[in-house]
Amino acid sequence: MTGDSQAKQGYIYATLAFIMWGLAPIYFKSIEQVDALEILVHRVVWSVLFVLVVIGLRNNWRKVRSILVKPKLLMMLTVTALLLGFNWGLFIWAVNNGYMLDASLGYYINPLLNVFLGMLFLSERLRAAQKVAVLLASTGVLVQLISFGSFPYIAFSLACSFAIYGLLRKKMAVESLPGLLIESAILLPIAAIYWFVMMPSPTSDMFINSLELNLLLIAAGVVTTLPLLSFTAAAKRLPYSTLGFFQYIGPSLMLMLAVVFYGESFDMERAVTFAFIWGALLLFSFDSWKASKLKSSAMK
Repeated sequence: MTGDSQAKQGYIYATLAFIMWGLAPIYFKSIEQVDALEILVHRVVWSVLFVLVVIGLRNNWRKVRSILVKPKLLMMLTVTALLLGFNWGLFIWAVNNGYMLDASLGYYINPLLNVFLGMLFLSERLRAAQKVAVLLASTGVLVQLISFGSFPYIAFSLACSFAIYGLLRKKMAVESLPGLLIESAILLPIAAIYWFVMMPSPTSDMFINSLELNLLLIAAGVVTTLPLLSFTAAAKRLPYSTLGFFQYIGPSLMLMLAVVFYGESFDMERAVTFAFIWGALLLFSFDSWKASKLKSSAMK
């Protein structure tokens, strides 16, 4: 396969991945009558089953076994599993409780936070424009904190949990799909305990739920895993810097859904913070593009 064909496939996979992530709130809104923690339980259970099927079809059991014989790696995956479970649960709660704009802001902040963590823990050096971008984003949050007396807790909790998750996974020699299976399996006992000890809810007994609701709950595994498979396929075909440009599709779609379809208010407080974040992202993206072009020119 030629480089151009690989790149074209990568663009398609990346676009699909981030569109699916951006439209995920529609799915969670369709089952908003179900408690967020209960949805999280379904997300964990059906993700395990769906990933098991995919790994079985790909015959990737050797990669799973190689993780299971490394206690240190399993301990690290326990930490990432808890971070992932927290991120999943908070995202579901935010979407179904009218905080979709905050979730969108969190995923706009995420790439900038990744850069900051890379500088702190991976000895990555920031270019001048990247430093200004991080400073711009920080200023936006400070303006909100000082002028409006509030802090975007939901956005930062989502951004921090996912950025730290990404940092830890980057430092581990674990492929995404076997890693996701182990992480989901680690969360499975917690999910099972919650399912069996929680107070019965109108939707907790799948035997009395409608077929439509049960199918939607089971679809949580597909909604979780399919974008990740597309993202992994894109990451294999595209440079990481190029892939970064696609990640703004998700929060942009969330933003449009929140304001246009779900009636969330885009007030002055949010507008000021978003303006600084967007400015930071534009500067960051332009700098990444320029650096990528210079690197390509130097290699010719």
